[in-house]
Amino acid sequence: MSAPTAGAIVVAGGAGERLGRPGGKQLAELAGRPVLAWAVESLDASPAIGFIVIVCHPERVDTYRLAVEAAIRIDKPHVFVAGGDTRQASVAAGLAQIPSPIEIVVVHDGARPIVSPDLFSDAIAKLRSVTADGLVVGYPSADTIKQVDGDVVIGTPDRARLWAVQTPQVFRAESLRRAHRAAASSGYTGTDDASLVEHDGGTVIVFQGPRDNLKVTVTDDLALAEALMALRHEGEQ
Repeated sequence: MSAPTAGAIVVAGGAGERLGRPGGKQLAELAGRPVLAWAVESLDASPAIGFIVIVCHPERVDTYRLAVEAAIRIDKPHVFVAGGDTRQASVAAGLAQIPSPIEIVVVHDGARPIVSPDLFSDAIAKLRSVTADGLVVGYPSADTIKQVDGDVVIGTPDRARLWAVQTPQVFRAESLRRAHRAAASSGYTGTDDASLVEHDGGTVIVFQGPRDNLKVTVTDDLALAEALMALRHEGEQ
């Protein structure tokens, strides 16, 4: 008997102020499509994903839906919903739309367009094979990281113990729901969903992903993302 498919939450509620484009970074054009459409298409192409929730800025739900559905065909069940005032609130809004039979939930940034369908499938399979509550995709830090107070260095953590973390992040649905309830009850704000699960006492593991899983944040990122897409396409031929 095959494992139940996972649900996915695409976080697309940011204003994209640093990109300086109308509609935010989610609608910025990348290789002929909105950035958000590339991320959604990869989720739709992953056989491990069965349901997709796209969480949008409350004033742009219809705009995002029309733009994405005009750019790509989404074959899997999906909904576009309004997010909250923070990323954490937006994920909670998306989580409320995930059907209860779904046992695994993927959270992915809508501004990470280069992600491959295989990365979703592989990360989900890894979480299913262990007893952890969640998994974060990333890679070991190649840089030395400094702790600072203002402009004064106050510490240098051991680089061997540091990872740069991206999305997707993958969780057991009940663990993620419990962590969000606990955070809402206590007023805790995390930097990502994994930090909520960690704060709630859950176990989160790392899963190495590709370094080119770029997040579009500033204008220069669009040109870099397009170049990376072209290189990947050449490598697949």
